[in-house]
Amino acid sequence: MKNAAEILEKRLPEGWKARVLSSSGRLRIVAPDGRRSELAVLLRNRLAPREVVALIREGEGLPDLVVAPYLSPSVRRRLAEARVGYVDETGNIRLSLTEPGLFIETAGANRDPDPKRRPSRSLAGAKAGRIVRTLCKHKDGWGVREIADATATSPGYVSRLLANLDCEALIERDKRGRVQDVDWRRLIERWAESAPLVSRGRSRYCIAPRGLNAVMAALQGANLQYSVTGSFATQRYASVAPARLLHTYVTSIETFSSEMSLKETDIGANVMLIEPKDASIIEDADIDEKGIRWAPLVQVAADLLTSQGRGPAEGEALLDWMADNEEAWRG
Repeated sequence: MKNAAEILEKRLPEGWKARVLSSSGRLRIVAPDGRRSELAVLLRNRLAPREVVALIREGEGLPDLVVAPYLSPSVRRRLAEARVGYVDETGNIRLSLTEPGLFIETAGANRDPDPKRRPSRSLAGAKAGRIVRTLCKHKDGWGVREIADATATSPGYVSRLLANLDCEALIERDKRGRVQDVDWRRLIERWAESAPLVSRGRSRYCIAPRGLNAVMAALQGANLQYSVTGSFATQRYASVAPARLLHTYVTSIETFSSEMSLKETDIGANVMLIEPKDASIIEDADIDEKGIRWAPLVQVAADLLTSQGRGPAEGEALLDWMADNEEAWRG
């Protein structure tokens, strides 16, 4: 805890002090005018999101400050939501005091500098993506083999991934290991962090000389394999502003570009084409009454959260719509 006090003191305003009270294991913050606050501290070598959820559920006895060598982004978010401060040795700090008034928030590492401390829990990759979409979409409790069958993955892979998601408190399982509940919003956000839009596959920026409305009109009933994601897909549910860039998954960039008369460009692009590593993003498209193929809704939300410009704001707006209309998209 001495290290934490030293790290915190470097971020305090001039004249403020941080001291460890050896007799009680608490941390004392002293303002320049002598006013002070003593914080109950929880020391951990590591802390998983599931442990944070357990602390919050207990309610009474929450610490004022959590100190650890490293705290992951998901752990830090949950602590902040519970109004619990934190300090880690990489410089991630959040501390809020009413008396004396003080607020500090600084960013350190977003990846554990000592990966041996815990196994990798990446959600990158086609198999993980299919499992995430399946877990988010279905309300009913599913077992490992059912998920594996539905996503064309092995039971062993599903079991390992579910164990990681359980540790991160993104799912709830019963005693038999069946998924009973999914924190789908956090799961989508966590997936977006691990697998941003640019990682989905080979991509190319193009320009549609006649404009995007002409492209969308040409897509109606077109004999092409594709699925529209991003801002255009969001406007079916929660429009933030007119879409200026058309993100589309395609089986062949060259074929789609030729059929839609698109020109490759580095400047002024209004279309982004992506050949996905996971073909199911196209195969699972939702086809509307006009014959236009839309990417799965969960996929659209994740893509927006890591896209350019207004994308993240549109992603949050779409997540809000999904929260208010679960019956419309979750089965």
